This record gives sequence, structure tokens and C-alpha cells, in this order.
Amino acid sequence: MKNLKYILLILIAFNFIGCGHYNFTGTGNIDAKTFQVNYFQNNSELIEPGIERNLTLKLQEIIQNQTNLNLTISKGDLLYEGEIVDYRITPMTATADQKAAQSRLTISVNVRFSNKNKEADNFEKRFSFFRDYDGVELPTGATLNGYIDEIFERITQDIFNESLAKW
Repeated sequence: MKNLKYILLILIAFNFIGCGHYNFTGTGNIDAKTFQVNYFQNNSELIEPGIERNLTLKLQEIIQNQTNLNLTISKGDLLYEGEIVDYRITPMTATADQKAAQSRLTISVNVRFSNKNKEADNFEKRFSFFRDYDGVELPTGATLNGYIDEIFERITQDIFNESLAKW
């Protein structure tokens, strides 16, 4: 009976040791304490006011929510910077009378990521996502903001996964 207690204690100890460097975001052990997200400029030909601010804030938010890194305005261990390079609405399918039956809102972002402590992780990459909607609809106001938020949620998660999660 005494040996059974020791075996059980050892198994419990190994269980906790094995889970020490894992979390549900997949980030593992990040060799950084701070991160910095510079303002993403909107360099697309079609300008939607305010989306550069939304992207910057959404990227800061996802990193803060999924890591224990501290946001800083300068000299961060991790640096995210870039620009919105494409914002476009494209007709996808047409009706018999040559009207758009479905349209697509696409946003593309060019991101430069730098890790001061591990330069092998540095990259420059383009991230893009889209939202399809009914072609007769002209999204404005809250509807358009909802579509943009949906796109930015996907793009920022992709940026997070590429830079920190290594999925």
C-alpha cells in the first residue's frame, strides 16, 4: 500500500511536469516579455476610413488575450508593423440580367514581424481574407463594420498563429 502511494505521487508529478510548457493557444514558451504593434497605415486604392485603427487595436487585443506579454509603445521584444495594401469589393456571380448576385469584400494586409530575441522567427508576409454578401446589398454602417470585424478577426488570428503559435 505504501508503494502504491509513492507510485501515484510520482505519476501525478510527471503529469504536471509534462504540461508545464503548454497552453491552449499553442504558444508554448515565448522568449519575450513585451510586444509592440505599430500603427498600420491604409495604403489601399479604395479607402475605408478608420479600418487602420481597427486593425491595429484588434491585433493588440488578440496578443494580449492569448499571451501574457505586455504591450509597449516602443522597444518591444516583438514588433508588428505593416500596412493595409488592398481593400476591394468584387462582383462574384451575376444574374441573368447582368447584375451582381453575390459580391466579395476582400482586405489584404502586409505584415513585418521582428523578434529581437530570436531573429530566425522574423518574417514579412501578406495576409488576406474576404466576406461574401448578397450582390444587391450595399453594406454600410454597422453591417459594413461587422463584415470588416469578421475579416480582421481572421487576419489577426492568422498573424498571431504565424508569429507566435507556429501552427
